[in-house]
Amino acid sequence: MFVLELTYTAPLEAVDAVIPAHVAWLDEQYAKGLFLASGRKDPRDGGIILAVAEDRAQVEEVTAGDPFVAAGVCAYRITEFIATKTAPELARHRQTLG
Repeated sequence: MFVLELTYTAPLEAVDAVIPAHVAWLDEQYAKGLFLASGRKDPRDGGIILAVAEDRAQVEEVTAGDPFVAAGVCAYRITEFIATKTAPELARHRQTLG
């Protein structure tokens, strides 16, 4: 599982101009089953996405396709973790230490 932390690198006006394309991109990733949750940080200086993927390379490829990245308004920090305990709703995403 992955925590994707977005940090805005441009003024909010520039970020806001790209939000419709970013939201459409998010919807695509949810439809593919890659994203589990997402939202703005508070204070509003970026966002967080909880994602599942085969490996880090897949996550890096997906985040490179974010319209925020193409517009140069955010940078990603990708953290991988092993989800050994989850809420019942996320049981299918539990992992075991290998």
